[in-house]
Amino acid sequence: MRKKGWIIFGGAFIIFLIIILALIIWYENEKKAPVRDTIEDSYIVSIETGMNTSDIFKLLKEKDVIRSEAVAKIYAKLHEINMLKAGKYEFKGIETLPEVLNTIIEGKVMDETIQIRFLEGKNMRYIASTIASNTNNTTSDVYNLLEDEKYINSIIEKYWFITEDIKNTSIYYPLEGYLYPDTYTFENKDVDVETIFLKMLDKMGEILNKYKTKIEQQNMSVHQILTLSSIVELEGNSKENRPQIARVMYNRLATNMSLGSDVTTYYAIKVDMGERDLYAKEINTYNAYNTRGPDMAGKLPVGPIASPSEESIDAAINPAEGNYLYFLADKNGDIYFTNTNEEHLKMREELKKRGLWYEYDD
Repeated sequence: MRKKGWIIFGGAFIIFLIIILALIIWYENEKKAPVRDTIEDSYIVSIETGMNTSDIFKLLKEKDVIRSEAVAKIYAKLHEINMLKAGKYEFKGIETLPEVLNTIIEGKVMDETIQIRFLEGKNMRYIASTIASNTNNTTSDVYNLLEDEKYINSIIEKYWFITEDIKNTSIYYPLEGYLYPDTYTFENKDVDVETIFLKMLDKMGEILNKYKTKIEQQNMSVHQILTLSSIVELEGNSKENRPQIARVMYNRLATNMSLGSDVTTYYAIKVDMGERDLYAKEINTYNAYNTRGPDMAGKLPVGPIASPSEESIDAAINPAEGNYLYFLADKNGDIYFTNTNEEHLKMREELKKRGLWYEYDD
């Protein structure tokens, strides 16, 4: 009887050992095995301040980041884990349980920073679209801020180079030409439009501060210089020809000629260059931006028509020397400068003969 009892006890003990061994194997497997073998998607987990470990393990299981809540609790107990940091975390689903928990223990929150590149020579419609494409703002958010009189007054007060000129009622967008084109880094997609504008205006301030003394010595306001710079940006294509184009503009203004710039007409009718050709009625209709229209002789547009680069700003402040009154570009983008209309027409005919002139279908 005693022997039989030992046999039963021994059998039960062996079963117990088998169960313990199976649990250990299960635990180790669940601990070391990721949820999946290959990366299929990113899993974002937001751990809020005040959540306890049980809440966090439940959330991790729901988000399909860990295999088992129970194993996570055992692991946390064995390793005395009780400090899991709040924040937003990104997982790939291939991390082991220790890797997941170590990430949260060390507070390795996901990098949500974004970079937005604003190209030079683009207008406010492009800026609004770029902001909407890269952040959680809409184009309406951009335009609404530009229409906020309180905001406009605050930046006029804040920046030395922004004046009441931007409040002219003929101006489409008050900050057109003032938002410096560059690549900017922001905390995340929730960045507001005002913060974006702040960085762009600060950068424009850095650029203009280099020229402040020379600007103050000239007869043109910053608004006029940025307006001229924006035309130079769109008409020119190199560091070499932009100062020459600026000289053409200055000479035309000095002789009371129309600037005759197509890029201003396109802006006036709110059509981007390259979309289509201009119609005669658009060219010949007065608009405070259209330098090819009537009553614009010797005048700049009412405001900038694009975001100029420093290269164009420099060209507007430091134009080339010369008596140029005309310029034209060939198919290769090369620009030719002439002093008289006769020379201008002659150059155009020469380019036609050389097959370098744009020919449009009727």
